[in-house]
Amino acid sequence: MDYLDIHTHNEQRLPGVRAILSLSLTGDEVPEYPERDLALGLHPWFAKPQQLNSDYARLREAAKLPHVKMIGECGLDRFKGPSLPEQTLILRKQFELADELQKPVILHCVRCFDELIALRKEMKLEIPMVLHGFNKKKELGRQMQSLGFYLSFGKALLDADSGAAALVREGDVFFLESDHDEHRIEEIYEAAANLKNCSVEELKALIFANWNQIIR
Repeated sequence: MDYLDIHTHNEQRLPGVRAILSLSLTGDEVPEYPERDLALGLHPWFAKPQQLNSDYARLREAAKLPHVKMIGECGLDRFKGPSLPEQTLILRKQFELADELQKPVILHCVRCFDELIALRKEMKLEIPMVLHGFNKKKELGRQMQSLGFYLSFGKALLDADSGAAALVREGDVFFLESDHDEHRIEEIYEAAANLKNCSVEELKALIFANWNQIIR
């Protein structure tokens, strides 16, 4: 069975890995959409309100492609990008698109968890939402899971004392990722398997079962 890497920016195809390549459709350059599993969105670091109409139009058209599996990464970042009200406007549009197309969302969230929760509640959304690269305390992770968010873990699992590691030990509903490829996805799986005291093959089966729950 392949590894599932739910979030990566590494465009290289790796043998034995089913990776969801995340591309941000922001800026003037029109990207190509390779025939592979994709997540397309407007990243909060780069999205600009003055370009929202053109960026969103490009995203809306591309997101209909069958190999676009997720919307994102999109989200909120308190420390980088335009103002939070502007980021929220951009995120709201992407939530509306994901809801219309019934595709899950891959989320970037930095110190904006309350705002993210409030927006999802206000919009009454039930589409699956995955918080990528979660590396906060386990109590926050449990709270987000209790509210219906999925968590994806990366290099934080290499620290056995991290909140991410505690959440993997205690639960079975999560995803794994390589993100910017600082660590290979095989290394992340090995760390998670050690935390769960299971084999890598058993972990692969668990992750794909979780994936099949969110893909409609």
